[in-house]
Amino acid sequence: MTSPLRAQFIPVEIWPDDRGVHINAHGGGVLFHGGRYYWFGEHKIAGAAGNAAHVGVHAYSSTDLYNWKDEGIALAVSDDPGSDIVRECVIERPKVIFHPGSGRFIMWFHLEMKGQGYQAARVGVAVAEQPAGHYTFLHSFRPNAGYWPDNATAAQKAALADPAAMAALDTLKFNGGDNPEVPQLPVLARDFAGGQMARDMTLFVDDDGAAYHLCASEENSTLHISRLRDDFLATSGRYVRVFENRWHEAPAVCKHGGRYWMISSGCTGWAPNPARSAVADSIWGPWTELGNPAVGVNPQNGLGPEQTFGGQSTFLLPVQGQKDAFIALFDLWRPQDAIDGRHLWLPVRFTPDRITVEWRDRWDLRVFAGAM
Repeated sequence: MTSPLRAQFIPVEIWPDDRGVHINAHGGGVLFHGGRYYWFGEHKIAGAAGNAAHVGVHAYSSTDLYNWKDEGIALAVSDDPGSDIVRECVIERPKVIFHPGSGRFIMWFHLEMKGQGYQAARVGVAVAEQPAGHYTFLHSFRPNAGYWPDNATAAQKAALADPAAMAALDTLKFNGGDNPEVPQLPVLARDFAGGQMARDMTLFVDDDGAAYHLCASEENSTLHISRLRDDFLATSGRYVRVFENRWHEAPAVCKHGGRYWMISSGCTGWAPNPARSAVADSIWGPWTELGNPAVGVNPQNGLGPEQTFGGQSTFLLPVQGQKDAFIALFDLWRPQDAIDGRHLWLPVRFTPDRITVEWRDRWDLRVFAGAM
């Protein structure tokens, strides 16, 4: 079956690919390369089982952002029980960037090991010679092992010299949500040797070609921003902590007007919450929180800014060939039937001190020219 061509975005409705099948690319990101957009996301299956990875990362391509061709599975899970990406592991929020020096495409994703819940908190890295793949899994790790962040305090470093405190902390488990215990504990020092936790994540490539990894870390309490190595295959050891004990996840970042803008969310699992936004003059910060960027109400579920239309941020997409045009990508998760998750794409507006995402029932790219 061939899907009829689309000429607009219709948020949260079924979005058919070229075969007429709902696009299966959740928690994703978009790469523009060679005149085409490539959308990568988690391939879900039906039911609650779909929250784990049974297939891998799906890829689609488009020239107009409305109509998407199924490019197949870019990164497949493994049937080898010894593989980090064995079937039924957790692969979330895949992002792909291009490395000009090698001509290769580099995929990063949040990885949890099969049967371990969300305790592993690792990143996975895979590479391909073509944008849609197939990608070859290279390794997984926790970032920045053996390095302190640029803004670590003397007290945070000193905690490493207390073996009893480190051993006690190793026995504690946290649920990933906002709680009063984590800020009182030396989590940064606990993870110094083995690498820092890395959950919800994104990648960003700056104008100078430097690439960065942003993720929820320290039991989700604090966001880490790390520069990647020049080959984009690992972190470099330089990183900062931002939004300390503010419980940000689902980061999405872009650059506009010479400044860095971020949309993120609170830590409430699959349940929606008020989106957050922030701005900085440097990727390293300081970052200034700006409040909730969402405006309006999703008429399909009656949810407005207090629950971000029912969605959660995943990516800020620059529209090629249009000045100052960005699209905010959100996922409307349906964890009881993961394959039915919906894609919520909305236009972004900037003012000198705010980033805004306003609900629209239907819209197209003419909005950036003021035609809608």
